[in-house]
Amino acid sequence: MATDKRKVWFGALLLVVSSILIFVSGPFSLGISATAAGIAAGVAALGMAAGALLVGTSEDGRPV
Repeated sequence: MATDKRKVWFGALLLVVSSILIFVSGPFSLGISATAAGIAAGVAALGMAAGALLVGTSEDGRPV
């Protein structure tokens, strides 16, 4: 089975960056409004979903 390495690396990068964004937007007081933190968390959640999709579909055959 061939694995598309670009999908794996880009998906992993999206997962890491999105996870960091979620952790930073939550418990710390960064001087941003709750609305901006909510938007950042929403974007991060979409990034995590996209990263998981890319990693899951990186091989030939049916995705998991």
